[in-house]
Amino acid sequence: MATTARRRARPLVDGPVPKHVQLREILETAARDELGADAPIGSERALMSRYAVSRATVREAIGQLVRDGVLYRVHGKGTFVAAARVDSQLHLASFTEEMRRRGLEPTTRVVDVALTSPSKRAAAELGLGRDDRVWRLERLRIAAGEPMALELGWFPERLLPGLDDHDLSASIYTLFAQSYDLVVDSAQQSVWAESADGRQAELLGVAGGAPLLAFRRTSSAGYVAVEHNLSWYRGDRYQVHMSLDRGQRLDQSLTQGGRRP
Repeated sequence: MATTARRRARPLVDGPVPKHVQLREILETAARDELGADAPIGSERALMSRYAVSRATVREAIGQLVRDGVLYRVHGKGTFVAAARVDSQLHLASFTEEMRRRGLEPTTRVVDVALTSPSKRAAAELGLGRDDRVWRLERLRIAAGEPMALELGWFPERLLPGLDDHDLSASIYTLFAQSYDLVVDSAQQSVWAESADGRQAELLGVAGGAPLLAFRRTSSAGYVAVEHNLSWYRGDRYQVHMSLDRGQRLDQSLTQGGRRP
């Protein structure tokens, strides 16, 4: 930020716009237009000297940008520019479709696939009996070369025989439609916040305890449930956009608003 800061450096003056707001705008513009992800913004002392402001002013401006996800702090090292988050609207689409719509190249790493008995929750959601088996599929979803989400899904074997013979690193919904004549056209989904455990943190490339957005989805083709899925998205790289309508039914609003089931 040294070149940018020197070019734009000027003492901030009192006026109708508070100094911390002025400094926030300067730092936000630099982060958005001139600096890359993970670039340092400079020390508190340097910013105090450069803009002739107090430490409290610097901390207030930086604190607001950290809360908004524009910057992030690393203890003992400083403050850095956060990577832009993927802004997703709640709608029915595969990860592959969603990332391509955002201009990001999606890739997938299959962590594990096995034929097994379903969990109690998966069996109930998929309408399965005691003797039914499911494909348990765990995948790491990647966008523009960076881990974005970890997915754990259960899929009925009777509907999807030989699922493990297919390329499971591509879009599952496209595979269902093309190979099994099952077009996913509806889903029920809930979202809540969690902290990354050790394994999730390692796979997603984040620190243990980092914030995650957790999604639970049951998807159907017609009246047949074909997927029960848990996904954990990185909270620093993903956010959800919702459009609200006063005419929306209460139960619908509560589900979309993120009540954990």
